Amino acid sequence: MNVILLEKVQNLGQLGEQVSVKAGFARNFLIPQRKAKAATKENVAEFEKIRAELEKEAAALLAVAEGTYENLNGQVIAIEAVSGDEGKLFGSVGTQDIADALAAAGFEIERRHVRMPEGAIRHVGTYEIDVQLHTDVVASITVDIKAVVEA
Repeated sequence: MNVILLEKVQNLGQLGEQVSVKAGFARNFLIPQRKAKAATKENVAEFEKIRAELEKEAAALLAVAEGTYENLNGQVIAIEAVSGDEGKLFGSVGTQDIADALAAAGFEIERRHVRMPEGAIRHVGTYEIDVQLHTDVVASITVDIKAVVEA
């Protein structure tokens, strides 16, 4: 299925590109998320009319992400968690915990932007975590998991 992208989609294409994708991907993800439209003659003509607006909007989003990157990149976030004697946590620290810690530090980051490819953190220590602010902007933060002894 041919679609025209309404925004940059990672590993797929730039704003305004016509790409060929599987029908299910277009029907179930790209079109409902308003990231693409079917590449019919009418939709292509309509896109050309609003192309400048979409490019301006995309540039504004990129500028906001770059501004957040300047403040966020290199930050050290401390999270306290209950752990056993060997440093193994009772439970784990996941994306929501990191997003909450970032919110407490004054950053409005959604949990879906926190990238943890190895999964949840289950041991005390220091970890490098990526935060994807935009498809082109990825900030790196340090998360320091500290042990709290349960009384």
